[in-house]
Amino acid sequence: MFSFRSAFAATSLAVLVLATGGQARAGATLDGVRSRGILTCGVNTGVAGFSQPDSQGIWRGLDADLCRAFAASVLGDATQVRFVPLSGQQRFPALQSGEIDVLVRQTTATMGRDTALGLRSVGINFYDGQGFMVRRDAGLSRAAELDGATVCVQQGSTTEGNLADWYRAANIRVTPVLFERIDQVAAAFSSGRCDALTTDASQIAAVRSSFPNPGDFVVLPDRISKEPLGPMVRRDDQEWFDVIRWTLNALIEAEELGITAANAEARRAQDASPATRRLLGTDPTLGQGLKLSASWAYDAIRAVGNYGEVFERNVGQATALGMERGPNALWTSGGLMYAWPMR
Repeated sequence: MFSFRSAFAATSLAVLVLATGGQARAGATLDGVRSRGILTCGVNTGVAGFSQPDSQGIWRGLDADLCRAFAASVLGDATQVRFVPLSGQQRFPALQSGEIDVLVRQTTATMGRDTALGLRSVGINFYDGQGFMVRRDAGLSRAAELDGATVCVQQGSTTEGNLADWYRAANIRVTPVLFERIDQVAAAFSSGRCDALTTDASQIAAVRSSFPNPGDFVVLPDRISKEPLGPMVRRDDQEWFDVIRWTLNALIEAEELGITAANAEARRAQDASPATRRLLGTDPTLGQGLKLSASWAYDAIRAVGNYGEVFERNVGQATALGMERGPNALWTSGGLMYAWPMR
């Protein structure tokens, strides 16, 4: 979700970082990660299925696993990640200043972020959209039936703006009830202060799974916005941008080729197809182009699996979130996930 207020408040910091060189001169990030021996990844403060510490303090989720894939591709070790939990207001300044190397925090790729903050969206690891959740006993089946309702929403986000655009266009009356954080939105909705809750569908699924009786709540089928979520890096380091972009693509390409965490070793040794040889490093060309080892993609796939494995393990139908692949299915299965040609 995009907060215009926090985003443009951070613009002056971005200009300062870019003007002075800050901690992000071209090529500096890859060198810095290697020198430290650890990758610093900015994540959400806690959203089930995406980035949340478990009972032992180990970060779990789709975004957390992507951070591990980046560490594996650069350092050959997926455990060498320092997770930095960030609020919506903290995330962009943390990336701009060099506090983190990459931001993987359910962040929507928008034109404003790409042009005004000195940052770049790398690619999409989850296609999302804003939706609504209501109580089952309300008997509602579509968002248009929310006429006259109160709706809990996060203040200063694109969620708030999307909601206003939607109900005005639909010519219905909705009263937003604003809160600073998503956990406050969830608590207010569950206590009955609002008739509905609105945010990205992925966060709705996470919030619903955290309730004592998830079956008491219904996620309406309507989506009122496009929310392509993915990693972000600083604009002035093309070398690091390439590393992050192509590691994400490697996980998608692995699913397209049927390469998994379990079979990657055998496929590397036995598969003579050019695409597999390039991806798994038997042909070292791709790694050379990124200034990484020949096994960069192989290491990432072995560590976390292909994109489909990451999805199903963290948010898929066998998890508490129970999400279908939908637009996050491969393009060959009617979805939007599509690896750029890796050659």
